[in-house]
Amino acid sequence: MDVTEATFQADVVERSGEQPVVVDFWAEWCGPCHALAPVLEREVAARDGRLSLVKVDVDANPRLAGEFGIRGIPAVKAFRNGRVVREFVGAQSPQSVGAFLDEVLAPSPGERLLAELRESGEWPELLAALEAGDHEQALELLLAHMREEADSERRDELRRLMVVLFDELGPEHPLSTRYRRQLAATLY
Repeated sequence: MDVTEATFQADVVERSGEQPVVVDFWAEWCGPCHALAPVLEREVAARDGRLSLVKVDVDANPRLAGEFGIRGIPAVKAFRNGRVVREFVGAQSPQSVGAFLDEVLAPSPGERLLAELRESGEWPELLAALEAGDHEQALELLLAHMREEADSERRDELRRLMVVLFDELGPEHPLSTRYRRQLAATLY
């Protein structure tokens, strides 16, 4: 499907909340773009509808190209939950494209953390906050424990859990920014 500046928000950003969306930034005059397109299409089709592929013509949509820092094409960016989670530039082999798509489909850091918490039975209050989608409460709980904890191994584990949540939210998310600063102040 071709996506434009007018449809990008709905067709990519919002849709990526339901399933991953892979965006192929390309141009008609670009030879490597034409070489990559059938590889992408084949590899996406092989994943049985678990992700979507859309195309953005950078010449017809220069604002999108600028917004996403497209400096060379083909450029492929995978979106999950409204943000870019993986990307590559240039024509790739079918094996590389397949590995890229498999990484996009793999559980996110937050999904892995939820599974880990469910399995371990540790941190029931953290699990409840994350299952409710309350990342702020989860980060607040972890930070409070960090401030009280003296054991260095336990502090390392708390830091790891917070970093996983920062990765899940994305580096630019306001909660990541705010709690990263608070974590640093607590650690140092």
